[in-house]
Amino acid sequence: MVLSKKRARHVIEEIIALFPDAKPSLDFRNHFELLVAVMLSAQTTDAAVNKATPDLFEAYPSPQDMAMAGEADIAKYISRLGLYRNKAKFLKKCAQQLLDDFDGQVPQTRTELESLAGVGRKTANVVMSVGFGIPAFAVDTHVERICKHHDIVKKSATPLEVEKRVMEVLPPERWLPAHQAMIYFGRAICHPKNPECDHYPQLYNFKDI
Repeated sequence: MVLSKKRARHVIEEIIALFPDAKPSLDFRNHFELLVAVMLSAQTTDAAVNKATPDLFEAYPSPQDMAMAGEADIAKYISRLGLYRNKAKFLKKCAQQLLDDFDGQVPQTRTELESLAGVGRKTANVVMSVGFGIPAFAVDTHVERICKHHDIVKKSATPLEVEKRVMEVLPPERWLPAHQAMIYFGRAICHPKNPECDHYPQLYNFKDI
């Protein structure tokens, strides 16, 4: 049974209240580094990405530098990450696209971001919201699991259906705080196995809602 909009919002707002200061856990200093870090984070922990990116960014601080590099050279810096060969290929091609199509700048619209090699909807949403402050809601494995576990969406919901549901339930200014808080909540409390959500009864206090 999927929760009503009011009850779904209550659950999400309580999650935000548990982690009110949640910030992006990927390390970056500019839009290009953010884009690269989010691309690298697919099927890899943010902590692992943060170990790889300092040397990577020192070697290739700009799209120009990365576009000129060989795939094998890029791969050396990210070889401890999952799917690193594919990611190296995407990084090089993406950097070249930034030069060819966007004057070396990271674009701000979803359509333009998704035109880049290796960039899907989730990555585009993170770059838009975290990098440019444009309201968007990114759905990762934590967000999807939490929304299904807490009946914010049906168990069979796709990532896009999860995204649309949360955007429907919350006002735009709450999308980014919700995304960040859900990541922390998923890591610390709503685990894939043996979730500890029952220790937080405020999530389910639906009296008068």
